[in-house]
Amino acid sequence: MFPLGTVLLPFGALPLHVFEPRYRALVERVVQGDDRFGVVLIERGSEVGGDDVRSDVGCLAEIREVQAFDDGRYALIAVGTERIRVTEWLPDDPHPWALTVEWPHEPPEATHEEADRCQALLRSTLARKAELGEAAAPATLELDAPPDVVVDLAASLAPIGPLDKQVLLRCPDRSSRASRLAAMLSEEVEVLDARIRFR
Repeated sequence: MFPLGTVLLPFGALPLHVFEPRYRALVERVVQGDDRFGVVLIERGSEVGGDDVRSDVGCLAEIREVQAFDDGRYALIAVGTERIRVTEWLPDDPHPWALTVEWPHEPPEATHEEADRCQALLRSTLARKAELGEAAAPATLELDAPPDVVVDLAASLAPIGPLDKQVLLRCPDRSSRASRLAAMLSEEVEVLDARIRFR
């Protein structure tokens, strides 16, 4: 398990720079196995040094690229696959371990209309962030994928905080995730519009 200060959703990309000895051990173990590990949000505390409070809902990550450095560090890119629930945290040895179960999404799936709305609101949000000179993904991005994938990718790319993304991850189905994401992005557009008007 890799507790982080960010949230990984299915289909989302996760770049990591791994330098802490316990997580270097995790990467070594994972690449010798099936290239998968669990990611959960640290709700309180720090990524470095332990003594954190971890969420009980996360996402499986699969390593797609890995680079080892001479000093023992790793750079890797992982992609979210399936949601998981933590049923029990085990002692860190040397890195975090947990017993988990897969948590599949329930019906209904996202519709094309819901996915299109999320994508349009995401572009609007990113365009306003760019107008304010803030770092964000390009507002011209095209998410050409099935509706469920578009909703998850839009949630991953949305410039919202980790607690909001955790709310999205916990949605029981993709349709409710699309509705929550659209509401969050609509609020963000209003905030950004106000900032643009009064700068």
